[in-house]
Amino acid sequence: MAVVSLLPGWAMVFVGQPAPSHWTLPRPHARFAANVHMATGDVLLNVKNLQASVDDNSILKGVNICVRRGEVHAIMGPNGSGKSTLSKVLVGHPAYEVTGGEVTYREGEDLLDLAPEERAQQGVFLAFQYPVEISGVSNADFLRLAVNKRRGALGESEYDPIEFFGVLGEKMSSVGMSMDFINRDVNSGFSGGEKKRNEILQMALLEPELAILDETDSGLDIDALKTVAAGVNAYKNDENGIVLITHYQRLLDYIKPDFVHIMSKGQIVRSGGPELALELEKDGYKFLNPV
Repeated sequence: MAVVSLLPGWAMVFVGQPAPSHWTLPRPHARFAANVHMATGDVLLNVKNLQASVDDNSILKGVNICVRRGEVHAIMGPNGSGKSTLSKVLVGHPAYEVTGGEVTYREGEDLLDLAPEERAQQGVFLAFQYPVEISGVSNADFLRLAVNKRRGALGESEYDPIEFFGVLGEKMSSVGMSMDFINRDVNSGFSGGEKKRNEILQMALLEPELAILDETDSGLDIDALKTVAAGVNAYKNDENGIVLITHYQRLLDYIKPDFVHIMSKGQIVRSGGPELALELEKDGYKFLNPV
């Protein structure tokens, strides 16, 4: 059994299988209109007043963000502000219930109406802060099945093993991974940096339209950070969009954001350009609790 994308502790997308029937996907209760900013490029993701809870605890309390093709958005904020929850809600984690707002994708498609595996197949990708290990599934098999599922959704022919091997070699080189990794079980025995590079490798192979990177820089030394950032920059183009969730300015030294947003208590409370991250590096979040 292979998976297309993973969330900590559970498989999000089974290749060729729908999500289990007990995963009840939430529906938005209301619709709101509030674009965060105007820019060039088609709207790829539009989140309007998104509210979500887990175990009856309200986490997201009205998130608004608009991501256009070709843009990089960085989301920063203190621990517990809702950053990772936002990423999980966007990919359809079943533990979270959407209680209000709407999320549209590409040409106005209701993202919340898609099952998790449909979101993945339609080009929504999440790189995890803590990638999980999958014993018994080789990295090569996992990646080929995932890529072929994505290609099928795009109406493209599947790669046979020989074709895929050539594509895989090129992409692995771009993220600083040797071909030794292809026969190892997915993430099994990988170091923290190797797991993060494997996530970026998945992104490079799947070529998603929307990539959400949840604290991809956490636990990386400077060399691994540069390698991961280079992989992200190689993926970036005018047709896709990137949402970076991070605590630290250092990632943004290598991946230049167009917009920086600060989350606090389940909302985006401030937005700006790259200079906002520099301000946070200097002054921290004291403006959230003025004396």
